[in-house]
Amino acid sequence: MSREQRGPNEKLGTVLALAGISNAGLARRVNDLGAQRGLTLRYDKTSVARWVSKGMVPQGAAPHLIAAAIGQKLGRPVPLHEIGLADADPAPEVGLAFPRDVGQAVKSATELYRLDLAGRRAGSGGIWQSLAGSFAVSAYATPASRWLITPADSSVAREVNSAEGSGAPLKVGHSDVQKLREAAEDARRWDSKYGGGDWRSSMVPECLRVEAAPLLLGAYSDEVGRALFGASAELTRLAGWMAFDTGQQEAAQRYYIQALRLARAAADVPLGGYVLASMSLQATYRGFGDEGVDLAQAALERNRGLATARTMSFFRLVEARAHARAGDAQAAGAALKAAEGWLERSREGDNDPSWLGFYSYDRFAADAAECYRDLKAPRQVRRFTEQALSKPTEEFVRSHGLRLVVSAVAELESGNLDAACEQGVRAVEVAGRISSARTTEYVKDLLHRLEPYGDEPRVVELRERARPLLMAPA
Repeated sequence: MSREQRGPNEKLGTVLALAGISNAGLARRVNDLGAQRGLTLRYDKTSVARWVSKGMVPQGAAPHLIAAAIGQKLGRPVPLHEIGLADADPAPEVGLAFPRDVGQAVKSATELYRLDLAGRRAGSGGIWQSLAGSFAVSAYATPASRWLITPADSSVAREVNSAEGSGAPLKVGHSDVQKLREAAEDARRWDSKYGGGDWRSSMVPECLRVEAAPLLLGAYSDEVGRALFGASAELTRLAGWMAFDTGQQEAAQRYYIQALRLARAAADVPLGGYVLASMSLQATYRGFGDEGVDLAQAALERNRGLATARTMSFFRLVEARAHARAGDAQAAGAALKAAEGWLERSREGDNDPSWLGFYSYDRFAADAAECYRDLKAPRQVRRFTEQALSKPTEEFVRSHGLRLVVSAVAELESGNLDAACEQGVRAVEVAGRISSARTTEYVKDLLHRLEPYGDEPRVVELRERARPLLMAPA
């Protein structure tokens, strides 16, 4: 359905011309974005012509999908007023702000917590709407620069006066913070073992809304506040990581930005670096290698002399992933060498943060293999993948599945079709036990690479085994 404006929508026509998108191209992009969110849309070039020439305004989520589609092509967020659709139902830019003021930072984070990962207001039955903006790597520029300039707030103590709410203000203590840290630890374990889409992992946004938000809006001393912001930042980053793993890139971006702001309030520079590393991995995964390098190097720059050797190793590893995606073999190799050197210098007694518990030489080898996959060096991929798969990974099931797919790609590029299919079958078996859109995408990529061998019996068998996984709802 749509309603009519007065006259042509010249703004939309101008921006479409600027982006180089045809009417048919925009319709296709909008339909595809809607499908990713469970919406069945059937717009065509005639629909777009009506939006432009007659000023028709599509209803529901469509205006926000139009902005998202154009934003993806332009590489930046596109507000509704820029395309002449400001009269559509507003979709606030929830979670994209990185306020300088601590009070505003609390407001920005808690506003995001009121939305679930699908973008519905908590407790409402409405369709996805509020987080419909496109992922735009440029949205990370301001948060990263502000964090680099000032990685810690001067004071975060908060007093609540009676005007802010009825009854006595909630007094926050260390025991409240500990509950959030325990929730984060549980969520990390479930996410690694079952994927970001597992129902136990998906309880993190609910925890942020029900548990973290009231605490952030309560009263606390500077000491308790720092700890509270740190625990909330960990949970918020986890919510972002799980959204990323399930393919909800827009939601992930917003969670990451708020996690970085909370880490600044916590004066926890290594945690802020970890959030930046997560941003870097997302940017790299989305094909923005150069921006991924910038984000990883921002994490490194502020943590020199602060973070543990293991933490610095992980940051250099993330940098290597971005260099490899950008096609810079020399820089990727140098970053990998530095990452391995930092890891060798780490010791059991180091005061490593709890959120780094996943990182070991196995993880280093797995990411190194992915670097060399991107650099099309199958011998190196096989070498590091063998090391990554050398130990059982009952605790990190998703990582094991990803490593198997990378191993299959290396075998295929080395001309070993049978070995590639064997590893592929094992990967599909693992992927079927978890809920991870990212793992499914890896499997799809492998099957795409196997298309030239589509009539081979082993390939046919693998494709059949993968069919239930690929047909499962996102």
